[in-house]
Amino acid sequence: LPAWRDSTLLVKDLHFDEVPVRIYLPRIPSSNRQRGVLVFHGGCGTFGSIRSHERICQYLARKSDSVVVSVGYRLSPEHAHPAQTLDCLTATVHFLKSAKTYGVDPNRIIVWGDSVGGTFTASVCQELVNRRDIPKIRAQVLVYPILQALNFNLPSHQKNAFMAIFSQERLVHFILKYLKKDCSLKEAILAGSHVPEDMNLKIRKWINPDLIPETYKLGYKPPLATSFLPQVHEETKELLEIVLSPLLAEDAVVCHLPDTCIITCEHDVLRDDGLLYKKRLEDNNVKVTWYHVEEGFH
Repeated sequence: LPAWRDSTLLVKDLHFDEVPVRIYLPRIPSSNRQRGVLVFHGGCGTFGSIRSHERICQYLARKSDSVVVSVGYRLSPEHAHPAQTLDCLTATVHFLKSAKTYGVDPNRIIVWGDSVGGTFTASVCQELVNRRDIPKIRAQVLVYPILQALNFNLPSHQKNAFMAIFSQERLVHFILKYLKKDCSLKEAILAGSHVPEDMNLKIRKWINPDLIPETYKLGYKPPLATSFLPQVHEETKELLEIVLSPLLAEDAVVCHLPDTCIITCEHDVLRDDGLLYKKRLEDNNVKVTWYHVEEGFH
């Protein structure tokens, strides 16, 4: 959409430790320190930008009366993974340290991300759990996030396998493109042949269709067993890293995560990623607010 300037906001393009950001501030400063919102845009790590989320950021700033910082992280394939997550982390740490400069209460900063931006949000919050030199993130907002790259046959993957724009096959295609991998590996990844059996056994307690509420499993059929393919695993080991699959984080990390808001959509292959993370957080006594859009699309 064309850029549109909100007359109530002051918009500045800056750099936080060399990471480009666009900050949205109220033209009339508040007498008290305000809330802060860091925004990580979606786009599978290969497209999207500060500009693509201009209106969303203006809306968030206006409606929540917050200072919003939109992060322009580097994109793949020009910049290889995990440059994207590292940029988001760098910008977050910078803002937490310098919040008062922008009239923001450093103890009232949340991180917001949609789609792969939700992946970066979850990863950044996990990475900051043990930091003692900066304020704690107050909350994280995950909008239909990508949270695991191990099982692409969960109920929501099956239900929305051929959904327009973001199908089951296209999800894996985008992930492989983001990692600069050969897209001919797609079928093996969809079948789960990239995950060693011992790891499948370990993560079953976290990534398992049995953990999805029955309401969301209508028509689900367990997939046929497939063989582990070592060569595929070797080529795509990044898919099993916590930075790309935050659902794999240990309980010792998850239990210290900030309050969380998760938004899922019914007509979305990623719906169950959100449901599984919701359960993990709740099982670890993290406060979760969940909003499900019954007729929503990715």
